[in-house]
Amino acid sequence: MRFFDKYKICAKQNKSLLCIGLDNADFEFIKKIIDETHDLVCAYKPNSAFYEAGGAKGIETLKKVCMYIQKNYPEIPIILDAKRGDIGNTNEQYAKFAFEYLQVDAITLHPYQGLGALAPFEKYQDKGLIALVKTSNPESSELQDMKLENGKMVWEQVLEEVVKRDGGKGQWGVVVGATHPEEMKMARKMIGNMVVLVPGVGAQGAKVEDILNDETSNGLDMIINVGRSILQASDPRQAAKEVQLLTINYSAQKE
Repeated sequence: MRFFDKYKICAKQNKSLLCIGLDNADFEFIKKIIDETHDLVCAYKPNSAFYEAGGAKGIETLKKVCMYIQKNYPEIPIILDAKRGDIGNTNEQYAKFAFEYLQVDAITLHPYQGLGALAPFEKYQDKGLIALVKTSNPESSELQDMKLENGKMVWEQVLEEVVKRDGGKGQWGVVVGATHPEEMKMARKMIGNMVVLVPGVGAQGAKVEDILNDETSNGLDMIINVGRSILQASDPRQAAKEVQLLTINYSAQKE
């Protein structure tokens, strides 16, 4: 099953646009988070860096996390937040690690070396490829907001190229941070039904309500990632439930 189809089925079933960032390499802790929230999410997103920092043991934990979800909650898609991007033969190895070893459903990608260099990821036609376009960090403006000779900002040009690259196939998605609501509105007008992975909610200061009030949305076209504010909550399930509840009526009304 294609990633974005799997996401939409899970989002409908759980009535949720919430994706939880599994940014912690403690397997027992992450297992507990998954067991407590599996009926409240549309996806899980482990950030590879938190596992890689632990060396071989960390990579083993990342594999265990992915296998645990795949075995116990196979209906929930896994997005590997790895932000990969390199020349073609290197990307072949990154793609193998993500899609053959970890067997995740999607991966975040850097488009800086050109979308053509990311072709090795496209060979896995059922997998989701999510390109960084306008990221949630405040420093993103240093390069992403630079004006080109055609009058567009760099992030706008990248977004256009991703839309062209996808060509309606439904394999590509984009990252646009919730911390940039105006850019989010601009982006949504450009991408049609393409799905947006939305970081920046919670610890980074953005609110779910700001994104849900965007009239340009089409409903099941957002994956709203929340990490620290759920993982570090005294009651992670309740914290996840609060986000999920905000998205129920929204996604239903836009169906």
